[in-house]
Amino acid sequence: MSVRGIAIIGAPLDLGAGGRRGVDMGPSAIRYGGLGKRLARLELPCHDLGNVEAPLREVAEPGDPKARYLEPIRETCERVAVRVADATRDGRIPLVLGGDHSVGLGTLGGMASVRGRGAVIWLDAHGDLNTPATTPSGNVHGMPLAAALGRAGPGFETPVWSLPAVEAERTVLIGTRSLDPGERELARELGLSVFTMSEVDRRGMEAVCRDALERVRGAAFVHLSLDLDVVDPDVAPGVGTPVRGGLSYREAHLAMELVAEAGVLDSLELVEVNPILDHRNETGRLAVELAASALGARIL
Repeated sequence: MSVRGIAIIGAPLDLGAGGRRGVDMGPSAIRYGGLGKRLARLELPCHDLGNVEAPLREVAEPGDPKARYLEPIRETCERVAVRVADATRDGRIPLVLGGDHSVGLGTLGGMASVRGRGAVIWLDAHGDLNTPATTPSGNVHGMPLAAALGRAGPGFETPVWSLPAVEAERTVLIGTRSLDPGERELARELGLSVFTMSEVDRRGMEAVCRDALERVRGAAFVHLSLDLDVVDPDVAPGVGTPVRGGLSYREAHLAMELVAEAGVLDSLELVEVNPILDHRNETGRLAVELAASALGARIL
């Protein structure tokens, strides 16, 4: 991987996550888990740019109940996008720390503003493919992938990025095990590559990841979006919306190792770490180790 280093960008946003609070402390938990020291061991120059400004729920206006807090979420994502774009132009890999998964639109928007439409590997228990028209909850953290694909409506548009930010044929979901009806319909309509947990069980993580990497190869950029709830809650208890039956510790690391081995990674984000629900920052530390694996850490 030929890069000038890593640019860490915190996005302490929890407006997209509904009533359960705490993911806004995710960037701090991941940093406290030793992120800087761990990346330093990879001998990659690492510059922590701090956190973007994110409004508190107590002073934000919810707005449309079908996409609550969309305006302040979009404004926060714009700030993320600007820092991601600057880091990319500087030859660094943006490493975005969430916050809820709404921040993914900012990361993808920032990458697309520099490189054009790219590819994404979305590791998540959920599809995040809802729109204001299909959402059962109104929570925007269930919409960022649909938005990045240009299918969530005009409320997600801004002069900071162009939508779609990613190509449907180069959009891959891994570890999915909870999809709403509207998400299933959109995934089928767009022909997205969705590797459910059932497929991971049947075929194994290596085969699934190699197929995913083949799908994204050659794109203008490749973004890896890692929602820690893709990992089983027995291993990652401190997440915003846990779903049983997720990836094991080793499956998660193998996925990251295969991405690093392929040498395609242009940007990375770690989201939905909730230290309020965690056990002694177990999930924050796991996020650190998975980031290190994705960025090239080796056993030997």
